[in-house]
Amino acid sequence: MFFHNNHRGVFSLLSQQLKYFAVNTTTGREIDVALVIENRIREAQSIGRETSVTAIIIPPNIRGYVILETYSQSQVYPLISEVKYVKNRPLINIPLEDVERLIKPPRLIDTLREGEVVEIVRGPFKDMKATIISINKDKNTLIVKLLDALHEFHVEIPGDYVKPLKRE
Repeated sequence: MFFHNNHRGVFSLLSQQLKYFAVNTTTGREIDVALVIENRIREAQSIGRETSVTAIIIPPNIRGYVILETYSQSQVYPLISEVKYVKNRPLINIPLEDVERLIKPPRLIDTLREGEVVEIVRGPFKDMKATIISINKDKNTLIVKLLDALHEFHVEIPGDYVKPLKRE
């Protein structure tokens, strides 16, 4: 680890790791809380105070939480104190892998199953319905049986050319 003099006679840690903290909020008020935190960060920066919060994340599928990316947990408390919709609960430290999983949607091909009926939304077979025969996740391709064809017809298509219709 390296220390650097920041010209105030105080040494600061240069190689700190970013940490992620979940702030519990009232469900449905995540955007309001994020905006208040953003305004507090801007106010602090305008008067010359530094904050180590580098990002505010509102996970799309998790309600009631806002995630803050920061170098220091102590920098978070002044930003969330007395915010109307922040619940008075301890911050939850979240590993980076979990944050990535929360904000990055799963690949469509990972959610599909053999035997599932899908609609082809791109390519030469657009707007046709098909049943998945096999899935090759490595190549991101599907072998499907076209339901709208006169004869049983198997086609290999990219996995992102389909959208699921119903499960059998």
